[in-house]
Amino acid sequence: MKGGKLGFIISVWFLFLCGSCFGRFVVEKNSLRVTSPDNLKGTYECAIGNFGVPDYGGTLTGYVSYPKSNQKACQSFDSSLKSEPAGGLPLFVLLDRGECYFTLKAWNAQKGGAAAILVADDKPEPLITMDMPEEENMHADYLQNITIPSALISMSLGNAIKKALNKGDMVNIKLDWTEALPHPDERVEYEFWTNSNDECGTKCDSQINFVKDFKGAAQILEKKGYTQFTPHYITWYCPEAFTLSKQCKSQCINHGRYCAPDPEQDFSKGYDGKDVVVQNLRQACFHKVANETGKPWLWWDYVTDFAIRCPMKDKKYTKECADEVIKSLGVDLKKIDECIGDTEADVDNHVLKAEQEEQIGKGSRGDVTILPTLVINNRQYRGKLAKQAVLKAICSGFEETTEPAICLSDEIETNECLDNNGGCWMDKAANVTACRDTFRGRVCECPIVQGVKFVGDGYKHCEASGALRCEVNNGGCWKSTQLGRTYSACIDDHTKGCKCPPGFKGDGVKSCEDIDECKDKTACQCPECKCKNTWGSYECSCSGNLLYMREHDTCISKDGKSEVSWGFVWVIILGLAVSGTAGYAFYKYRVRTYMDSEIRAIMAQYMPLDNQAEIEVHGTRGNV
Repeated sequence: MKGGKLGFIISVWFLFLCGSCFGRFVVEKNSLRVTSPDNLKGTYECAIGNFGVPDYGGTLTGYVSYPKSNQKACQSFDSSLKSEPAGGLPLFVLLDRGECYFTLKAWNAQKGGAAAILVADDKPEPLITMDMPEEENMHADYLQNITIPSALISMSLGNAIKKALNKGDMVNIKLDWTEALPHPDERVEYEFWTNSNDECGTKCDSQINFVKDFKGAAQILEKKGYTQFTPHYITWYCPEAFTLSKQCKSQCINHGRYCAPDPEQDFSKGYDGKDVVVQNLRQACFHKVANETGKPWLWWDYVTDFAIRCPMKDKKYTKECADEVIKSLGVDLKKIDECIGDTEADVDNHVLKAEQEEQIGKGSRGDVTILPTLVINNRQYRGKLAKQAVLKAICSGFEETTEPAICLSDEIETNECLDNNGGCWMDKAANVTACRDTFRGRVCECPIVQGVKFVGDGYKHCEASGALRCEVNNGGCWKSTQLGRTYSACIDDHTKGCKCPPGFKGDGVKSCEDIDECKDKTACQCPECKCKNTWGSYECSCSGNLLYMREHDTCISKDGKSEVSWGFVWVIILGLAVSGTAGYAFYKYRVRTYMDSEIRAIMAQYMPLDNQAEIEVHGTRGNV
């Protein structure tokens, strides 16, 4: 019987794996640039390892060392791998492929002081993805402690680097992950291919631990619209010849259409594969219903609570326990049950059918064959499944300058604006800077402050513009106060530029100097005037009993005696009076004449006027 069970398992897995063979697995890569020596300079491809912490969105530059012994790093190094400091650069250790797991090589190199490892392939072939060990070999404690990035390089590049090192050349390399993930816009779309099974060992533990740790960050990003998250679940189908077999019935639902492996890998005890499929389906339906109500982030709460309240080991991995969790979160249980449907019916389930279709790679994303798998902006994530590492990868998926605040924390990135203001323009007096910190670095971009837009190149010059520009550091213009008077070279109704106010001269930016109107003879120049210069203006007085008129720059008598100016004024007033009287008389005459002619015309229609009667009489007499 055991042989039959084993044969069935092998058959199912063979069909599943063969299905994957006809699919397309994409090796995720980053850029490797050799900066020295000259004969090796250039950009090469390398494959990102599926462990450790790749520096998504960033770069790492270091020098390469090839150990004289233990070149495959299958044992711990007796002493530090670091040699004399190479200008303070981090150490990249070049290792040979073979004999032990990639993860063990990385762990031993990390303990030896390496900042990254480069594994040289041992055969001329297309690059592959360096992955974690298979399940039965994943119980080593070090796996979750690997924090350095890793890359697989071609055999030819590895040999070229070794040759240069043997010659005594220093090999410097820059690992670049800036374009490892697409970053097209202000929203990141990501998927998590997971499993509700909690009895599959280390991988299952790492999945649920990740969900618990990442839940807070995921919900913040989702609630504020920064991300769109979708969970997915891998299933496969049972071969038609086995659909009625006991094994297939225990591992599949809907007559062999959707299957999962036995959690304990023992058909005679515990839960069956079909129990896992049903719970996977319930989680998928929960997300679907929650998303329809505008609260897709509740999926994180449900999966976390279900793992805590309904574990397999406590025999609570049941519908009843799941329903209690769903009710506690206020999601419509009836809609979820309708989404799940009849798992015993010989029909397709629209949710699981869509999941199987999603497993097939589309565009730049390959087939999903590794569980768990994270897909960010349609590109598979490679590296450690940990909160900080995944959050950093998601942050690298935002278009630069659109990242949420969580991506700019000290734990995620380094604020380059703190070092010499990032080389950007800055007004220290107003505490205004053009340096804008981003996840990928920084940009020099003239800012908008209190509704006032600054314009310029962002590096050497930024100038306030617009109607409210004088509100921010006086628009960058000159301003000074003396003896209670304040003058400014900034004018609000000008979009930009600075102009010294009347009474001053200068560039309007750094300085405006008082104009001495008395010395320059531009004011207070009448014969009786006495001029005294003041800051920003002047004072003018008149001798004797005279009053100064600033508008005309002249002196007039206070009492109106014998001053030509007052006589001139009276002449003007008299002239205006005469003109007004004459105009009014002419207007009255014109109106009266017009009214007289109108009245005569109206009366002529009803009675003969004197001159008309005379004409008619004379006419009659002529006829006699």
